[in-house]
Amino acid sequence: MTDLPLVLPDQEGFSAVWHQNRRGFFITLPHGELFYSPRFLDERISDRYIEYFLENDKYKSDEINWRELNAAALNEISFKNILWKQDYINLYGRKALPRLTSWYGDAGKVYTYSAIRSEPNPWNEGLLYIKQEIERVSKTRFNSVLLNWYRNGEDYMSWHADDEKELGINPVIASVNFGETRDFILRSKSDMTLKIRMPLEHGTLLIMRGALQHHWEHSVPKRLSVKKSRFNLTFRNII
Repeated sequence: MTDLPLVLPDQEGFSAVWHQNRRGFFITLPHGELFYSPRFLDERISDRYIEYFLENDKYKSDEINWRELNAAALNEISFKNILWKQDYINLYGRKALPRLTSWYGDAGKVYTYSAIRSEPNPWNEGLLYIKQEIERVSKTRFNSVLLNWYRNGEDYMSWHADDEKELGINPVIASVNFGETRDFILRSKSDMTLKIRMPLEHGTLLIMRGALQHHWEHSVPKRLSVKKSRFNLTFRNII
């Protein structure tokens, strides 16, 4: 793949270059840089990871609508590899996040966002494999990962930037995706009409670096036509 599968604004400061050895695009935009690899992990490995994320003692993953399970029913399931949980935020009352999450990392690497404090689960073999593959390409070491499970197109991520103080100045954030394709949209904080829509497909890697988190925000909007799950793992370095 050498043709960029997305449209960049036709403005000064935006460019993309294909890097054959790393099998991805280096994208430059005002106040930030991206690395976008649509086929970072091959289909066989990516398919296996969906099974890995969903292995449990109660249900077959293709025989259940996961979004219909409430928090109590979710707590009755023993997931073999990933400790999924339902988080809540206080927004005009207690409200469930529209996705399930899990936090893994080095001991002591606590992460707080939207007033949610997450203590790290210890690394497992499956997550370490992905981490090492990403570190090989990114030339960056990560000490933690946030997993988001979008059970179908009704689950989403609101506009935000990964600019929490634990991440330091100009953090490198590496995001790998499995399952259904979802739109990842970047929006300039200084000009909210300036947007970039990126399709994040099965096995896609996206790395954000530079001052991007200070000048851009991103979201994963609802897509009601999407009926199956998408898993997103964002690797970070907690300072």
